[in-house]
Amino acid sequence: MDKNKIIITLLAIGLYFVSSGASYLFLSGKVSSQGALNSPLPAPTAGIDGKLAFDSSLPKTQECPLNGALYSKQQEQWWLKHRPLGVMIENHENARPQSGLSNADVIYEAVAEGGITRFLAEFYCQDGGEVGPVRSARTYFLDFASEYGDSPLYTHVGGANQPGPADALSQIDTYGWAGHNDMNQFSIGFPTFWRDYDRLGHTAATEHTMYSTTQKLWDYAAKERDLTNVSKEGTPWDKGFVAYQFADDAALSARPKSQTVHLEFWTGDTNYYVDWAYDPKTNLYQRSNGGKPQIDRNVNKQLTAKNIAVLFMQERSANDGYENNVHLLYKNKGIGKAAVFQNGKRIEATWTKDSRTSRTIVKDISGKEIKFVRGLIWFEIFPTDGILNVK
Repeated sequence: MDKNKIIITLLAIGLYFVSSGASYLFLSGKVSSQGALNSPLPAPTAGIDGKLAFDSSLPKTQECPLNGALYSKQQEQWWLKHRPLGVMIENHENARPQSGLSNADVIYEAVAEGGITRFLAEFYCQDGGEVGPVRSARTYFLDFASEYGDSPLYTHVGGANQPGPADALSQIDTYGWAGHNDMNQFSIGFPTFWRDYDRLGHTAATEHTMYSTTQKLWDYAAKERDLTNVSKEGTPWDKGFVAYQFADDAALSARPKSQTVHLEFWTGDTNYYVDWAYDPKTNLYQRSNGGKPQIDRNVNKQLTAKNIAVLFMQERSANDGYENNVHLLYKNKGIGKAAVFQNGKRIEATWTKDSRTSRTIVKDISGKEIKFVRGLIWFEIFPTDGILNVK
């Protein structure tokens, strides 16, 4: 019996070591596998026009906080390293076709002067590549840029500076942006910014020639201003940021065959009339300006958007003594009427914005916040006496 006990004990010990070794190998393999899964994805590669290229074969599972569009984890890994970047891009007929607008996450359009609109294009989840022509700051665009968290990057070439309510440059200083998150070409220069007199295919006036790339701007902010996804003090950019609510595309069977949205900010100059034509197959609105498809020169494709939000706002002259009284103001704080176009349908709505830094919220007539369809949101800051026709 003693001999048998010894044999049983030795067998038990042997089995213990065998099972322990197997468990170690199994768990080691599991940990190794998890480590591989959790390892950083490859960085995006350089593409054309200074634009990064991401692996299009990766599953699109990550939601962009600005417009709800879905992208890969590789792309999210990239955007989490910086903060939203607003770029002023002009819309003078001699500045078309512009560069970079098709890769913005959100765009605001409003008249800058003389019935000519200008864009504030917000970039975060996409690399816009080359952007421009870049133009000057206006006070109401500062209010919309202020919605993008702590110290949002704001890119422009000078700005309105006549003493008075439209003095955008003084306001930038008052907000504490100057030399910090304010990306004024006057204080940055080459090689972050450069002039290209022939890029539009013809000799252009100087005001239509300033360009940059979104990556150059993000790199400058990181290296020279200590502004990445966090500030020098460690404050994350999205502290206080309010995201919109998002929804998937409507089913194809629920989409109407067509819808057209015609906008006249100011009547008289057809070069600045805007038309949006709905395509049910793609669930996109295709943009035309001045009766012609508006093209992004970077990709040679017509501009499109998933959502058109027309926000009716009182427009008035600043009366600041500037030449021809061209500086404008919009009553963009408070409450007003709105019309949202998505999925080929019109939604009657209202907008509210409590302060410069608070979010512009859009609700339907029942008081429920509207969910934007995942993709580009285009805000039309529209005079209350502008002409809106829908078919």
